[in-house]
Amino acid sequence: MDNNSNLDGQGERPHQPLTSLPDTSDQNAQSSLGDKEGQRIKTERDTVRQARTNAVPSSAASSLPSAQLPHPSSMLSTTESTLLDAGSEDDEPAIAAGFERSTSPASALHRNKGAEYQKVGEEGVCKMHRFSLYETVNWFYLVGGDVTDQKFRILKIDRTADSGDLIVVEDEIVYTRKEMNQLLNAVDDGNKASGGLRLKCTTWGVLGFIRFTGAYYMLVITKRSQVAVIGGHYVYQVDGTELISLTTSSSRSKAERIPEEARFVSTLSNLDLSRSFYFSYTYDITRSLQLNMIRERKAFGQGLLRKSLDYHNGMFVWNQHLLGPASTALQNTYDWCIPIIHGFVDQTNISIHTRTVSITVIARRSRLFAGARFLKRGANDLGFVANDVETEQIVSEALTTSFHAPGPQLYANPNFTSFVQHRGSIPLHWTQDNSGVSPKPDIELNLVDPFFSAAALHFDNLFERYGAPIYVLNLVKSRERIPRESILLHEYTNAITYLNQSLPEGKKILYKAWDMSRASKSRDQDVIGTLEASAKDIVSRTGLFRNGDNVYWKSSIQNGVARTNCIDCLDRTNAAQFIIGKCALGHQLQALGIIRNETVEFETDVVTVLSHMYHAHGDMIAIQYGGSHLVNTMATYRKINQWSSQSRDMVESFKRYYNNSFLDRQRQEAYNLFLGNYRFAQGQPMLWDLATDYYLHHADPRAWSERRRRNYIKWFDPCNLEERKMPQEVGPKGALAGKPLDFFDEYWLEYYRPTNLSAFPKILSYKVNSMRKYPPPKDTQDGASEINLPRPTPILKNKQQDHDRAETEVSSLITSSLDNNEKNSLFDEKPPGNALSDWLRQPNQPFQSEPTSTNNLQPLNNAQKSDKPLKDKSAATQWTLDQFVANSLSPAVVESEADEYLRYINHPSNLPLVVSTEDPPHNSDILAYIQSNSPDAAAQMLSTEDDIADFEEFVNVVDDPLTVTDADTPKKRYKAYRQWLKGRSLFKQQRADLQ
Repeated sequence: MDNNSNLDGQGERPHQPLTSLPDTSDQNAQSSLGDKEGQRIKTERDTVRQARTNAVPSSAASSLPSAQLPHPSSMLSTTESTLLDAGSEDDEPAIAAGFERSTSPASALHRNKGAEYQKVGEEGVCKMHRFSLYETVNWFYLVGGDVTDQKFRILKIDRTADSGDLIVVEDEIVYTRKEMNQLLNAVDDGNKASGGLRLKCTTWGVLGFIRFTGAYYMLVITKRSQVAVIGGHYVYQVDGTELISLTTSSSRSKAERIPEEARFVSTLSNLDLSRSFYFSYTYDITRSLQLNMIRERKAFGQGLLRKSLDYHNGMFVWNQHLLGPASTALQNTYDWCIPIIHGFVDQTNISIHTRTVSITVIARRSRLFAGARFLKRGANDLGFVANDVETEQIVSEALTTSFHAPGPQLYANPNFTSFVQHRGSIPLHWTQDNSGVSPKPDIELNLVDPFFSAAALHFDNLFERYGAPIYVLNLVKSRERIPRESILLHEYTNAITYLNQSLPEGKKILYKAWDMSRASKSRDQDVIGTLEASAKDIVSRTGLFRNGDNVYWKSSIQNGVARTNCIDCLDRTNAAQFIIGKCALGHQLQALGIIRNETVEFETDVVTVLSHMYHAHGDMIAIQYGGSHLVNTMATYRKINQWSSQSRDMVESFKRYYNNSFLDRQRQEAYNLFLGNYRFAQGQPMLWDLATDYYLHHADPRAWSERRRRNYIKWFDPCNLEERKMPQEVGPKGALAGKPLDFFDEYWLEYYRPTNLSAFPKILSYKVNSMRKYPPPKDTQDGASEINLPRPTPILKNKQQDHDRAETEVSSLITSSLDNNEKNSLFDEKPPGNALSDWLRQPNQPFQSEPTSTNNLQPLNNAQKSDKPLKDKSAATQWTLDQFVANSLSPAVVESEADEYLRYINHPSNLPLVVSTEDPPHNSDILAYIQSNSPDAAAQMLSTEDDIADFEEFVNVVDDPLTVTDADTPKKRYKAYRQWLKGRSLFKQQRADLQ
């Protein structure tokens, strides 16, 4: 790869490099265009700018570029016109605006590398925030611009390369807007014969390159939205992506005719990248705040920049496989490509004693041994566990925006604190076979290892990531009629006991096993109290992170982590993590000097906001791993849930069962393809032909003999047990000494946008106010207070159209059997607790990935309105389930049932009051009935001895009536229970579409 070559493509007219062009731009413009033509272009440009100013709000207009004029004789292209008109109610539009192109002759600007950009030569290139992809017949041109939209770079990708080759030419020169415009015009002129230079798309970043059976594809981000800001650095959510084939049109048509290639592309589309994927241009969200601050200070002490170190934590970089080809073809990979994490990010601001506090919850899901619920259980032979999620809780005070203290003291702001937790499957070799119809398959221990090698590798990795001690909170069931979870409980306890034999005192694994499910069903156990006692013990042992310079502000480091698990690491685990986070919140607020002691009560605004954030956090993790929202929420364990939550929990159980049975395998294939666990090779079976993906996630058995066997006694690295300490704030050394603040951190340009005109309602920090995101409970008409608040989701205003579309789809499905009044009452704006979209739709997403047309739903609606039987069984099943859901959440009775109920409750008032033993008057009917009974009939009413024995057995209640003993199983009334023990279903199975 030649980085210094010019950007003339094959078949393009050669032109001189910009470093040798004569400086005659103004003269050439006068001579080539003339006064009248130049005036016409200026008039057209001013007209388009004026139209955009009137159509787009001032803040959006200021952030969008001016009108693009590719050529004096042509109007704006359709793509460019659409991008120019793209407005948004946010500070930035969801869709990136293209590079502003205008026609002007080449000028002579003698340019040297890094002449006007100080970071070139030290950091490599400038950081780019938006990109425009242009195409010619043989090449792609990727133009990147910085946050100020004043510095630009260009990348060139060959479209005619052989299959399997990725040829990328990276230009190290940083151009101004005028120079980049001249360069693109020169490329356009050189390709006039073949169609010129066309705008393909605009993107917010490149996720990487991937190939299946033939040529490479480039995956780019087309839509984004702001969800959080940390130290002046924005965190974005991916809202849209596009897969672009890096071939010519003729090659692409041939590839589409290959069935394997098309199926690989279809399999990859099963992974919805527009849901719960996050990135940041300038903040490393793959690492915790504590690690980022320590790394920065260590780098300054050594006179190094952050980029000189290992930049990202590959465990949480979900596009690591796509970044592999980019790192080979590019010299500065992360200047063009963006690492993303998968999990959850939410942020809110709340005022406490007139001081504004920002609470941020970040969940990072590991890409190692990742997958769906029943398909990925336990641990692999490398020690990586399923459903491995790191949750970080950042609490900061917004007195200063950046990480830096006054002085400036770099990365020493004492107003930032954080606390990290961990969840993950039980680190043993165990599986569950969900091929049957049972919603709870049997648990099987596949390998009984006396040395617990998988658990040893896992805990050694935890020591490396978090230090010691590790506090294990095991919430699986301990007493079961048929042992399932208790099997893992005993094996896990033995593993911890064995591993602790070798650990030194003070560094041993702290282990607590508690049957949370049984305690929640018992009347004499306090679930919340027990969890709070454990939370206080955890926070006191591990501590938390607080930034500072150790001179004026004392800093603290978190050593160790709380590892929480149940069988799925979903419902019970999320409730326990909220209690631990609540306890840590009190210590964080105390460290910031906001409250006097470290205790925060449940019935406070800050805990209410935190509970909704953890509820949304648990919902997102449950959807990613289990396929549905949380079944048992925090309200369930606090025993304050409403009666309507029972129907919601039942529907969520149905959704989880359906996804696990029918959809998880497709999702697992998409995971394996995107993460690079499966790579196509000639002669190897296709991904969809594999009977199991076991060998995709475990080490190659043929390599076991070559691998050095670990010590069974000294299974840990002693260096990982050392206490972590905060480096002293010494400032930059060596070549970095004396550099200005913006050399190390450009938070000012990214957060404040000094070149843009904006307004407070459009700034993220204003919109994340807790009163706006989580409104307080509203009183109902009868005076009762709503308990269920809306699920907190980072839906921003620029996603309102998707939200409205999803509401339309849900309403067309569920209310098809309701009259107009009921439809209006169901989908009008209501108190937060009555929102159907709260659980029918996945967070931040509509019902389907694409808009559902009205024509597709019309036959179903007509069939329901005409009350005719549906011919399609699947449609009938869908209609029945939707009607069941609607009736469960909005119970109603018809007029005849209401009249019957009214007659029933009024019946006692129509009876005469009995005040004596005398016969009431006008009782001829009663006397006639009594006298009609003969003595023989009265004699037949006497009970036999068998009847008396049966009655005595019925009224004889044992001490534990809910427990079925062996003596009860032969009885007739336990027939269904005997069938259930054999694994048979209690009801007839019927496939239902829950999407």
